[in-house]
Amino acid sequence: MPDVTRIPKSYLFVPGNRPDRFAKAAASEADALILDLEDAVGPDDKDAARTAVRHWLESGGTALVRVNGVDTPWFADDVAMLAEVQIAGVMVPKSDAPSLSQAAKALPGRGLVALVETVAGIAEVRSAARTAGVRRLAFGNLDFGTDARVPPGSPVLDAARVELVLASRLADLPPPVDGVTMALKDEMEIAADVAHARSCGFAAKLCIHPAQLAIVNRGFTPTEDERGWASRVLSALAAAKGSVVQVDGKMVDAPLIERAEWILAHAAS
Repeated sequence: MPDVTRIPKSYLFVPGNRPDRFAKAAASEADALILDLEDAVGPDDKDAARTAVRHWLESGGTALVRVNGVDTPWFADDVAMLAEVQIAGVMVPKSDAPSLSQAAKALPGRGLVALVETVAGIAEVRSAARTAGVRRLAFGNLDFGTDARVPPGSPVLDAARVELVLASRLADLPPPVDGVTMALKDEMEIAADVAHARSCGFAAKLCIHPAQLAIVNRGFTPTEDERGWASRVLSALAAAKGSVVQVDGKMVDAPLIERAEWILAHAAS
């Protein structure tokens, strides 16, 4: 089981060409910062964004960096910059097995977050999840919906989520990261999206505004009832001689014991 005490629950995007926002974002409630060189930065600003991100990282800042796609003219320059800044993890957009292999070859030993946001990426996500360097899968829900030609809320999106969850488990990766919610400050909508993602097996979310962070972090933290149940399970197990115990009048065996251990470890984060 991955060390869930070190797994982020919230990832905050910040445009790479807005260095004035880097420090404030780093001081926010975000578990991880994503400095974006891709969608948030126009073609004319790519060089300036790359310079700003490099300065932040060389000055001791920490972040993931979302590079431009491997099939774009900016990928090579992104890689050249990151090759000289060894502390940054990399988010690879439009991830599929070939693009991840190319990114891993270009940045050997670098931790990769695979942002899966195309039909092709979902179709081969189990292979992609096993690519050297991949540390976590994330869902690009908006781009995927466009590529799949389905409306928001389509069950096709949840079918894709299932594939990400299964691929993560089969590759022994942490549970995946759900995509963005476009509502910036609608607490009910954000909380509902988090609850839905969690019910699908996700354990984190991509965020586009600091106002989303507290709701996301809270939503992916085991509840008091869950922690109480898990504590009772492990206490009963410690007092028992066998591997099957009764908790709250119900039998608890190995799979539920493993779940109880996961809940308490995740709560500790």
